Amino acid sequence: MAQTASAASSGNLPMTQVPVSKKRHVATEGRTRQVQPAAVAQAGKKRRAAAMVLSRQANIAENQPLPKDEQVIVTGTRSTNVRARQSMSPVVVVSGAKLAQSGSMNTSDALARLYPSLEVTPRGHNTNALTSFIEMRGLDPNEVLVLVNGKRRHSTANIVQKSGPEFASSSVDLNMIPSNMIDHIEILEDGAAAMYGSDAIAGVVNVITKKQDHGLNLSGQTGANAYNGDGWQYQFNADGGLKLGNDGYMHISGQVYHTDHMVAYSQDHGMLGYWPAGADTSGYYAGVVPGAKANTGKVNNYTNTPEETRENLGIDFGKSVTDNIDFYGQVIYAHRHAEILEGYEYPDLDWPSGATTMYPNGVEPITQIDENDYSATLGLKGRHFLGFDWDLSTTWGADSDRISEKDSINLGMLASNCNAVDTTSSRYSQNGCGYSPTKFWDYTEKNAQWTNNLDFRRQFMIGHAFPIGLSFGAEQRMDEYQLVSGNPDSYQTGGAEGHAGIPPQSAGKWSRDVWAGYVDVNLHPIKHLQIDLAGRYEYYTDTQDTETGKISARYDFSRRIAVRGTISNGFRAPTLQEEHFSRMNVYTDSVRGLLPVSSEAAKILGASPLKPERSTNASGGVVLEPVNGFHVEADVYQINLRDRIVQGGTVSGEEALEAINNFGFAIPAAATKVSDFNAYYLSNGASTRTQGLDIKADYTFRFRPDYGTLNLSMALNLNRTRLHHNGTSLLGKPLLNAQTIGYLTTAYPRSKIILSALWKVGNWDINVRQTRYGETTEMLEYQDWTPASATCPSGGALRYSSSCFSQFRNTPRWLTDLQIGYRINKNLHVAVGANNIFNVRPREVSQQLKVAEGSQYDQDSVQVPINGGYYFGRIDANF
Repeated sequence: MAQTASAASSGNLPMTQVPVSKKRHVATEGRTRQVQPAAVAQAGKKRRAAAMVLSRQANIAENQPLPKDEQVIVTGTRSTNVRARQSMSPVVVVSGAKLAQSGSMNTSDALARLYPSLEVTPRGHNTNALTSFIEMRGLDPNEVLVLVNGKRRHSTANIVQKSGPEFASSSVDLNMIPSNMIDHIEILEDGAAAMYGSDAIAGVVNVITKKQDHGLNLSGQTGANAYNGDGWQYQFNADGGLKLGNDGYMHISGQVYHTDHMVAYSQDHGMLGYWPAGADTSGYYAGVVPGAKANTGKVNNYTNTPEETRENLGIDFGKSVTDNIDFYGQVIYAHRHAEILEGYEYPDLDWPSGATTMYPNGVEPITQIDENDYSATLGLKGRHFLGFDWDLSTTWGADSDRISEKDSINLGMLASNCNAVDTTSSRYSQNGCGYSPTKFWDYTEKNAQWTNNLDFRRQFMIGHAFPIGLSFGAEQRMDEYQLVSGNPDSYQTGGAEGHAGIPPQSAGKWSRDVWAGYVDVNLHPIKHLQIDLAGRYEYYTDTQDTETGKISARYDFSRRIAVRGTISNGFRAPTLQEEHFSRMNVYTDSVRGLLPVSSEAAKILGASPLKPERSTNASGGVVLEPVNGFHVEADVYQINLRDRIVQGGTVSGEEALEAINNFGFAIPAAATKVSDFNAYYLSNGASTRTQGLDIKADYTFRFRPDYGTLNLSMALNLNRTRLHHNGTSLLGKPLLNAQTIGYLTTAYPRSKIILSALWKVGNWDINVRQTRYGETTEMLEYQDWTPASATCPSGGALRYSSSCFSQFRNTPRWLTDLQIGYRINKNLHVAVGANNIFNVRPREVSQQLKVAEGSQYDQDSVQVPINGGYYFGRIDANF
């Protein structure tokens, strides 16, 4: 049945929905809405009276008009007709139009430009760079819950393997949802595990999709990095709606996206031909390999953004089945092929002769991902079941990532000690010796999620003046993760250069079941007061069960001032990737890497099964409208998070050797030092406290017609995370050192402010946005240009020390964005613009802190992107 845009989009129960009749129809928002007969209307009289009172109470202040220009929200509340500024918890609504105005083609990047509490890591490395994660309030991407129309979205299979702020994350990639499918996005700035379950610690992002049954929208955008002359992008979008009979709809959205590499070239110490006294020159290009060339630019392409091609498709549909039952569904599919440059590796004296024959000028490996992401939802909504509205739905979602390498080489297959006979040898090559392929299939990760929900909701009236909203329901979910080993050439004899494969010892298929139930009660004990109580229980077959609760309240003193607050506890269950992913790298004389925490091998090192992370959230704020149209919201928050999942410390020596043997790896014959063997695992090893402040304000000046309107807005986030507990390893040493503590506490900006002005006059629109990123701090390792004579105050050499670091400050940065648009006629609109118009880049690290062939930037800082200035043009056609 046709619903209002918000109700239809939510996937939630339509509390005040008018039942269907085949006798009369009323046009509603381009679709047909059927009107109930008198008998049914009389039967629902009391229920509608309660709904009307709740609707009025949601607008608590006496004679306060509903802000009709504001979107009705469905996130963070189970009540109806609640708008963002009326909510008991802070909710931000970002429309599809605002996402387009950001100038960013990817949804995650667009949100980061519009919303200060959310960030996207500027650049990953290896497979980490091939998917995109959002972070909120300085916490891990896994601690943000993503919904689509109120239904839990499945996550990516690709786990972050590189240490840093996102280590071990495998969250939802918003870019796999067609951006032109999005009607708006609701961001709940509060913990909500009692409402939605696991992961809702930092907040909730709810993507609401389009459901119009009419219209056709076309758009195209292209642009590039004008300062570099690379990073060329284009995107084409098309979406439209159609009617299914008199009471149904279907909306189809399609999108094609492509971007080239953007390369921030940096000096490569190994190709300069000079270095300071005492530097570590091992592995430098010496120009002594016959036929090899020195890179004349003396720079490396290591610092780059991926080349990516992506196709997205989304379909939403719905239709009435009976007078009181509606059928709805959704299908989303996306395919991605992306490539990241792994940097130039020059030939040296250690290369076998066959390698220099294949690559006389050195090798430039490229890591690739071929990703298929798909989901489908089917559901039925009904009314008048024992007085309850109900919603029954099932959602299947999956993500498959095939990781491969091209333009690479397996040097071990060409080495003289390659062994094609002895299967127990660490130098064994199943496919023979004396040659090497140039393309490798490293491994495949698959992640799947099947979620079934049944929800009920009803409103009661006590004494004709005390309305109560009651909601309850149940959820059953199956999670599945599979890791498939690649071709032997990718991991044997040292594996492929750039990105080695994963051996069979790490492969496997794992699953779990989750059962949950919840209840939510909304109370209005007095005219100006709202109270919401929620509780949820979840049972996991592979980890501890959890109980969570929440209490929220709001009091409106008048139409111009209200206060609100929430206290809740939450949790995040460990992902199957965190429990089972492993990656061991076998070298000529050592074995190193990550063991799965669930394995017997990890238990030898002192590992124990992962527990859920648990949080206590508290927030409070004020909502003001000092003059008509001038809106101000200010909220403080605190998140105490214990049992955070972190790297469980590195163990070397005999214990590591025993664990590696237990996991099934052969010991290299060339290994002479037991200390060269090390292994680590994940553990619940840290507790943190995050505190912050969010302030939002906006006002629209309405000038005379000749001067149009000017909307001014400001959004500020202040955020600080501190470590409260650092676990200890089996050897009694702290799990986290100064560097890994920084990943949790100072890699995220302490502040971020976004100032925006949108002026519309006649057919013109001009949007200026100014963003200030606050300081981040990292503890960086001393690298090859650090003198050999330099020593660490705690003992040992300073170069490559894992205990003595240099504090590097990424100083605050201002970015300026500009877009100018013109409406040609009622159907066509064109715009040109620039994001980061002045080409501001991150601060460069000193040469002593720069990895020889690595990046000139601090890669782990969640601050300004490395892309620099991006200039673009866009055209929109609406019919």
